[in-house]
Amino acid sequence: MSSKNVSMTQRLVLSAMLIAIAAVLSIIKVIDLPYGGSVTPASMLPLVIIAYRFGTPWGLLCGFVYGIIQLFLGMDNFSYVTGAASVIALAIFDYLLAFTGLGFGGIFRKKDSSSQPAAFVSGILLVSLIRYLCHVISGATVWAGLSVPTADALRYSVIYNATYMLPELLVLLIIGFYLSKTFDFGSAQLKLAARDESDSAGRPLAIAAGLLLAGAGVFDVAAIFSKLQNAETGEFDITGFSQAPWLWIAIISVIAIVVAVALLILRKKVIKKAA
Repeated sequence: MSSKNVSMTQRLVLSAMLIAIAAVLSIIKVIDLPYGGSVTPASMLPLVIIAYRFGTPWGLLCGFVYGIIQLFLGMDNFSYVTGAASVIALAIFDYLLAFTGLGFGGIFRKKDSSSQPAAFVSGILLVSLIRYLCHVISGATVWAGLSVPTADALRYSVIYNATYMLPELLVLLIIGFYLSKTFDFGSAQLKLAARDESDSAGRPLAIAAGLLLAGAGVFDVAAIFSKLQNAETGEFDITGFSQAPWLWIAIISVIAIVVAVALLILRKKVIKKAA
C-alpha cells in the first residue's frame, strides 16, 4: 500500500506533526552566525518528507502553512523595514515563497523504492536552491541599504546568504541521505526500508553506525562553518578555516569512523551467525 492510500485524517495528523517538528527544529541553532543567519538541525527535512510521501500539491500547501509559521516566528525582522512594499516583499520572499518551495521536495520520487535515496537527495538540492534564491532576491532588494550594502547588493546577497544556506544544505543532505536509506518514506505506514531478510539481524548495528557518522558529519559542518562568516562584513571569509577547532574535529571524526567500522564488522558477524 502506497502513501497515496493513507486516509485524509492520517495525512492531516502526520503532516501537522511534521510541521510542528520542523518549527521546533528551526528554533534550535546548530550555528548562529555572527552577522545574522543560522543553521538548524535539518529543520526543512520534515517538509521534504511530507512532499515526498504525499506529493507536490499537498507539499506546497504544507510548505505555505510552514512559511506562515516562520513569518510569525521572524516577526522581529519586520521592525527593520519601512514601507508597505518592503514589508510585503519581505513576507513573500523570505518566508512564504522560500518555505512553500519545500513542497517540491518529492518531485523526483519514482515508483521503484530502491531509487528513494537519489530521488530524496535530488529533492533536497532543489528545495534548498529555491529557498536560497528567494533569500538572495530579498537581500538584494528589501535588505539593500539595511543589513546589506546598497552598492553591489546582489553580489553581497549571493555571498551572504550562502554563508548559512550552504552549511544548512550539507547538514540536510547528511541527515536526509541517512534517513532515506533507512526508512521507506513512500509506504502507507512509515517503516524501515526493505532489505534482504538475512540482514534483519544486523540492521540495528547498521543504523547505529549510520547515526554515529551522520552526527559526526553534522558536528564537523557546524564547527567549520561557524568560523567562515566575517563578523564585520557578513561575507564568506575563507581565512576563518584556521580558526576552526581542528583538533576536536579530527578526534570526533576518527572516533566516529573507528566505532562505525567496528559496528559494521560486528554486523557482518551477526548476519553470518544468524544465516
